[in-house]
Amino acid sequence: MGAKITVDSATLMNKGLEVLEAMFLFGMEVATIKVVIHPEAIVHSMVEFVDGVIMAQLSITDMRIPIQYALSYPERLKCDLKGLDFFRIKEFHFEKPDMRRFPCLGLAFRAAQQLGTMPAVLNAANEVCVDAFLKKRLKFMDIARCINNVMNRHRPVPAPGLADIMEADRWARHEALQVVSLRN
Repeated sequence: MGAKITVDSATLMNKGLEVLEAMFLFGMEVATIKVVIHPEAIVHSMVEFVDGVIMAQLSITDMRIPIQYALSYPERLKCDLKGLDFFRIKEFHFEKPDMRRFPCLGLAFRAAQQLGTMPAVLNAANEVCVDAFLKKRLKFMDIARCINNVMNRHRPVPAPGLADIMEADRWARHEALQVVSLRN
């Protein structure tokens, strides 16, 4: 993983962005999507069907697996990585995320509920704030505060076109840079 993805994982923004991805890729309503913390990192996704059956995608934690599948889709190619050893796995644990400890996840849900240009603003502000953190210009705990500040200033366009989304991204990056500079 790269530095940005590592920070997004620590703030759970990566899960928030995955909520938005699921909404847009699969036509899901935000209310039907749940984030579950799984410390063993074996279950990577689950889908519950209308009859209550849940299908889960399990694998070792290695990004080469989804990258290979993305490149070979719809085929599945043989992979030389070591698979799961179910005899060594003793338990699965699942936890509900604490939105107070992970405010970035809450901000992503807020963007998912508001929609319009707000997801673009969330993403742009997050990119600026994480970059500022990595350059030691912003404290870790200030990442969510800065994103929240930018989101609070934004007036979303309800049914945006590409130009609206690009403008929201540009605006949010500028605003986030302003917020970061005020914190220094």
